[in-house]
Amino acid sequence: MRLFVGLELPWSVRERLSFLSGGIPGARWLPPENYHITLRFIGEVPAHQAEEIDLALGALRARSFTLSLTGVGTFEKAGRPVALWVGVERNPHLDLLQTKIETACQRVGLEPERRRFNPHVTLARLDNPVELKLAAFVQANNLFRSEPVQVEHFTLFSSRLGKEASVYTAEVEYGLG
Repeated sequence: MRLFVGLELPWSVRERLSFLSGGIPGARWLPPENYHITLRFIGEVPAHQAEEIDLALGALRARSFTLSLTGVGTFEKAGRPVALWVGVERNPHLDLLQTKIETACQRVGLEPERRRFNPHVTLARLDNPVELKLAAFVQANNLFRSEPVQVEHFTLFSSRLGKEASVYTAEVEYGLG
């Protein structure tokens, strides 16, 4: 089972993000139902470990909070843009939740996450995009800001690779106080 922990976004925010899609040759735009904020990528695990992860996440206690999406940017690999994203405004409550999730995952035997937590919503995967179009898109949308999003739970998702896009299934929701 391939798993990750994330935050779902309200449909109104997903819809608004979907209006940004288009205009960059070489971009594969994700469908709005796939927009989320990843808190911890877990990867492929056997069923017994998935149960341990569920129990560890279920024991977490954290408060609900609000967050806002803001700005756009790209991730690069070897100097080439590979993903286009909308950022998440820094938020101490989000950082604390992510730290607690990371600790819970390590307690059940998962390797520590090597990458620094950089909350974002991936809009598109980039495959040799037209650089000028990409730069113009980032510049035109850099002031993007969503309405505040109330975060009342986080979710353990399973992920199945699909032909066009991955299919994410919410397996368990964990409430925040």
